[in-house]
Amino acid sequence: MRDERTLRVLDTGLRRAAENLALNRSLLECHQEGHSPHTLRFLRFEPSALVGFHQNVDQELLTEVCRAEGIDIQRRITGGGAIYFDPTQIGWELYVDKRFVGSSDMEKIAGRICRAAARGISRLGVDAQFRPRNDIEVDGRKISGTGGAFDGDSIMYQGTLLIDFDVERMLRVLRIPAEKLSDKAIASARDRVANLRELLGELPPLETIQQSLAEAFAETFNVELAPADSMDGVEQSRFEQALREMDSDEWIYQRNRPAVDSPLLEAVHRAPGGLMRAGVSLDRERGRIGQVWITGDFFTNPRRMLVDLEAALRGIAVADLERTLHDFFDDYPVEMLMLTRDDFIRVLRLALDSDDAAPANGDNPTHAVG
Repeated sequence: MRDERTLRVLDTGLRRAAENLALNRSLLECHQEGHSPHTLRFLRFEPSALVGFHQNVDQELLTEVCRAEGIDIQRRITGGGAIYFDPTQIGWELYVDKRFVGSSDMEKIAGRICRAAARGISRLGVDAQFRPRNDIEVDGRKISGTGGAFDGDSIMYQGTLLIDFDVERMLRVLRIPAEKLSDKAIASARDRVANLRELLGELPPLETIQQSLAEAFAETFNVELAPADSMDGVEQSRFEQALREMDSDEWIYQRNRPAVDSPLLEAVHRAPGGLMRAGVSLDRERGRIGQVWITGDFFTNPRRMLVDLEAALRGIAVADLERTLHDFFDDYPVEMLMLTRDDFIRVLRLALDSDDAAPANGDNPTHAVG
């Protein structure tokens, strides 16, 4: 039986991206099964470009730059946007359940954990504050981004802490419009983020940073810290299994653009819960949707919801889009962070409206698209 009064502390060190993300999956699954204790994990990455679970690699990253500079490309099991990660950042992750956090609401969970992390960062000598939906800032400058994933009642909530961050390299890796890469734009990007070395004038020891965060989490959730040297045999075996799947192109590029016979109608919608992109292939003669592809930097649980939604929309009449979406969300239990079904309707309508030749009524004239 899990001890609710303790929080195991693991430091898994500096690793390749595939290893760190396979550890995400294995520790979350083992926690959900009741095998693993509540855990705080500290981690660091070799140079890596990571896309969110729902994102298209080619839309978000300059893959040729990554390959030329030896930067790993990987897909997280959490939603959110693309990030660049290297040893100038420290990662922290909580593996707990909804009872531990005191809520089952994604927005409240994010707020409570981020406020605890902000208190831990503030112990180092800065004034860190939570900014919804999932950032931590110092004087309006981002010092930590966060995100999470669910598995049943179990939660993996993770964040990064910038300790000596290289903004220029990040901008070279992420797919950013050319006009945003000017000297002025780079200086502006540098002004929007903060790192500990700059704020404090010197870099605290790694152990001090980790201890500050760990103590803040322990105080917030009223638990005792229990340092551990390593995972147990079950967790290690599950990690090796996850690594075999995730250290592969099939995992990394699973959300890339599908091969379709007709051009995709595409649109972007900036929702409160994140940027959404939609691509729709259209059978104009029959007034039917061939295939839908939705990507973006948002958070949903379960993660496979998008795959199931895309399957539900495949082959439907254009005029049935809104009704089908409402039927899907009425029957499908899903948790979303600052995102609603209306956001999915909006981005798909925008995609369809981008084609002047799109039929108004499709096969069934009793339903309207707009």
